[in-house]
Amino acid sequence: MMNSCSAMATLLQAPSSLSPLNQKKAQPAIEGNVLDKESVSINEENDYGVVGMHHVGILCENLERSLDFYQKVLGLKINEARPNDEVPFRGAWLWVGSEMIHLIELPNPDPLTGRPEHGGRDRHTCIAIRDVSKLKAILDKAGIPYTLCPSGRPRIFTRDPDANALEFTQVDV
Repeated sequence: MMNSCSAMATLLQAPSSLSPLNQKKAQPAIEGNVLDKESVSINEENDYGVVGMHHVGILCENLERSLDFYQKVLGLKINEARPNDEVPFRGAWLWVGSEMIHLIELPNPDPLTGRPEHGGRDRHTCIAIRDVSKLKAILDKAGIPYTLCPSGRPRIFTRDPDANALEFTQVDV
């Protein structure tokens, strides 16, 4: 039987055959597009070559505590190739498919209390996954609170040890 860390790592792992530059865009597991592709016009003068998201920086008070959550509960792996000695603070780079989360050990200006219970009503980082029900089981087993999407769409919201909101949305790949 697969443990919760390896199960989560499997859910978050991008297909190895796809590079970040030529991946097929993951399709939401809901009907309809929020933005019609035809309505978007690109002014070539302003097209500076956006390729995709590289990483998201997440502040943490205690790097070891955050790594415990992101590695042991969510199953993310450290990107050993990313240097941490080029900046004047501690941190770690974690793979999320072909992109990364950069954990940054610095004081967080956001309050730990008084935040919305549902992370979708707060600043949040959204991670695409294949199966929300499997993540729900992992969070239940770890005793980590979460909320589901009020609309019933396949999304789950939780918070890390520093109250940073995380959204996990189910996509078809």
